[in-house]
Formats: sequence, structure tokens, C-alpha cells
Amino acid sequence: MGKNQVFLYSAWLVSVIATLGSLYFSEIRGFIPCELCWYQRIGMYPLTLILGVATFQNDSGLKKVVLPMSIVGGVISFFHYLEQKVPGFGGIKECVSGVPCSAEYINWLGFITIPFLALSAFTLITIFSLLINNKQG
Repeated sequence: MGKNQVFLYSAWLVSVIATLGSLYFSEIRGFIPCELCWYQRIGMYPLTLILGVATFQNDSGLKKVVLPMSIVGGVISFFHYLEQKVPGFGGIKECVSGVPCSAEYINWLGFITIPFLALSAFTLITIFSLLINNKQG
């Protein structure tokens, strides 16, 4: 197994864990996703399929598709985390319906929230994607 294959597989594994974690929180724990959570899901769920196909076909060329999605998803996650943790940062856009984006369903160790977990996943996927060499070898 070459380095590219390891990086592709690692990025795919992170996306699968993030997707299953997201589904666990909403479908099993009953946490209702806020608007920013939905945007993060829109970024993460397709990555699971895209990286899965890339992994099993050993296609490092999908890096140009994966990187923009993981970076944009990471930016949304970071913004969401700031909205939860920085007083006065929330409220830039009022929550019209549903769960407010500043709500914290989990707060492990005082800083690990769902957007933090998503940010960690998007960051790892970005790093693994950057490590992939487009030239096979």
C-alpha cells in the first residue's frame, strides 16, 4: 500500500466516522441539528462517498474536489464554534426557527462541542488531502 493510498484511506475513514457521529447525535441521541449543522453535513456527507470511491480506485486526482469541500466545511465549523464559545459573536444572524446555532448539546472537557468535532474532521481531511501526491509513487 503506497502513501497516497494510506492518506486517501485515512481521509475516508475520518469522513465515515464524522458522518456516523453526526447521525448518532441526531438519530439516536435525538439532537436536532441547527442551520449551521446542516451546512456542515452538506459538506461532510458527500465527502464520505467521494473519498470512498477515490480510496477503492486509488484515485488521487479527486484531491481538487475534496480540498474545497473540506476547507469550506472547516470554515463553517469554525464560525459555528465561535458562535457557541465567544460571547457576543452569536446573533450576527438571528435564528428564525428551530434550534439556535449557539446551543451546545455536548460540552466535553469544557471545549469539545459538535462543531469542534466537525472542525477536527474537516481539518484532518484537509491535511490528508494535502499530503496526497498527485504523481503516483
